[in-house]
Amino acid sequence: MLNIGKEKNGNELKLALEGRLDTTTAPQLEAEVKEGLDGIESLVFDFENLEYISSAGLRVLLFAQKTMNKQGSMVVKNCSEEIREIFEVTGFSDILTIE
Repeated sequence: MLNIGKEKNGNELKLALEGRLDTTTAPQLEAEVKEGLDGIESLVFDFENLEYISSAGLRVLLFAQKTMNKQGSMVVKNCSEEIREIFEVTGFSDILTIE
């Protein structure tokens, strides 16, 4: 299960994820990202309450990063050690801005 908290402030969009980002929940996040990025210059993912991310979740992040490369910036905040490790093992720590 994945809960997505959405906070839009002008041209900034913050998505706070809670739960698990896996094959069953990734399409939900992808839909949010696809319809939410119009006119957005700053995208922030808050992973404070994200327990798990799978390769399907990583694909959505990659899609969001590629989109934001064209129109602004993207940051991933408050990752757990487990998620940081997944980013490092997959090389995503080189692609994403992680704070």
